[in-house]
Amino acid sequence: MNQSVTDPALLLAAYDPPGPLNYIFFTLIFFIYVLTILGNVILIIVICKDSGLHKPMHTFLLHLAVNGLIGSSAVCPKVMENLVSDAQGISRTGCLLQVFFINVYATCAYAILALMAYDRYVSICKPLQYHTIVTPFRVRLLLTVVYFVPVSLLSFQIYLTSRLPLCWYVIHKLFCDNLSIVKLSCTQKPLENLFGLSIISTMVVLPFLLVLLSYMRILRVSLRASKESQRKALSTCAPHLIVFINFSVSLLFGVVYNRHSTASKYVNYFNSAQFIFFPPLLHPLIYGIRTKEIRRSVVKIVQRGILA
Repeated sequence: MNQSVTDPALLLAAYDPPGPLNYIFFTLIFFIYVLTILGNVILIIVICKDSGLHKPMHTFLLHLAVNGLIGSSAVCPKVMENLVSDAQGISRTGCLLQVFFINVYATCAYAILALMAYDRYVSICKPLQYHTIVTPFRVRLLLTVVYFVPVSLLSFQIYLTSRLPLCWYVIHKLFCDNLSIVKLSCTQKPLENLFGLSIISTMVVLPFLLVLLSYMRILRVSLRASKESQRKALSTCAPHLIVFINFSVSLLFGVVYNRHSTASKYVNYFNSAQFIFFPPLLHPLIYGIRTKEIRRSVVKIVQRGILA
């Protein structure tokens, strides 16, 4: 393996040499990636083109779709390349960039889902004040914070990791993650570990608690409302709840499975990566199926295209 002093090559050792099984995985991931791109791009176009969907909840959904494209594109193309290539390497710079975009995907998704839960809370618990609380300016401000804080923290994390001298060059994963790179270092890394834990606490645990608190309050208000109001609240919250649970379970399952499962390495590798493969694919489908406004908008756009 060629290595340079400034940008050494790293080996992703999870891959076997190209063979029939690799080509099956390549085909599967290729279809997942293409469908993910189509689903999210269609959702983005629908929300942008239909002025009736220019509402806070749909704005957050548009950003969730963009975020899904970032996560998928950070992993799928490189995984597909490595499945059919004899050299499954990646430069250190490429590895750090992959880590950065994967972490931006994961942290921003959680933050956006927290904003969507807050929007549902205000809509259901304070309906008369909704338009004075969730203003266009506040939506823009919240989205700015959602991107600025994770990107700033993750940029600093990548900077710290990039300064570590490496003594080893093999990562036993399908793709790069920050902990794997840190473990390749020759030196002790308490600052990097502490900073990584602070990012998890800030960007994962806090949004999770905010979503939980929002739905506890929604549930309390709904239990005192009429049956009709309860059905309306459930219909309004169901897509977000399904997406949030899907993303949380996928992420948790991937982390736990990757560390503790005794199954075959192929199952371990696939489950460690499925939080990137499946949520970006399923989220636009869930909202497309469960949200009447989006379904109507898709039908309207299709009819215009056919009749044009």
